[in-house]
Amino acid sequence: MAELIVLNYLEEHMSVPAYMEKPTQNKPERFLLIERTGGGETEHLPSATLAIQSYAESLYQASVLNKELKNVMKKIIALDEIRGITLNNDYNFTDTRTKEYRYQAVYDIRYY
Repeated sequence: MAELIVLNYLEEHMSVPAYMEKPTQNKPERFLLIERTGGGETEHLPSATLAIQSYAESLYQASVLNKELKNVMKKIIALDEIRGITLNNDYNFTDTRTKEYRYQAVYDIRYY
């Protein structure tokens, strides 16, 4: 499952914690949230589209965290389980309702 591969990788290589569900208690000031938004299979080889949100206390810090994420994700290709990765898009994704600052990076990941 691509989400678990990415979660484990980010936990080892990022300066902030990563989650698959938004923490409700003891929520850190900065963290990553991984969400699978799609996926498929070509010639019996799986792929997934993952949105990774970078949460921080300010818009600037969210953008800095997003940049760190993109630099770390470039190196995930070194894992044996990953056969390809493409940054689809990244952008300011601040939640105007809750006033939580975040950026979102969307990746297309091909894995084994």
